[in-house]
Amino acid sequence: MSFGMMDGYSYGMMSGGMWILGFIFWILILVGLILLIKYLWEGSGIRGGGQESALEVLKKRYARGEISKEEFEEKKKDLL
Repeated sequence: MSFGMMDGYSYGMMSGGMWILGFIFWILILVGLILLIKYLWEGSGIRGGGQESALEVLKKRYARGEISKEEFEEKKKDLL
């Protein structure tokens, strides 16, 4: 076996094809990191519908009896 040869293939030929696999590997790592950051930035991803509007929260508070009808109407007028 001569220096630089391995079973008839030179190290240059072997590494020539391997750089493609290395390139694909790092691209996949980068895409994975981007998706992870996006997932963490936007929250857990379970919500789906986003946040409730202030009017929806106000309606729920009124329905639970936390605020009176007068207070509900006043705050609703302020929101709209």
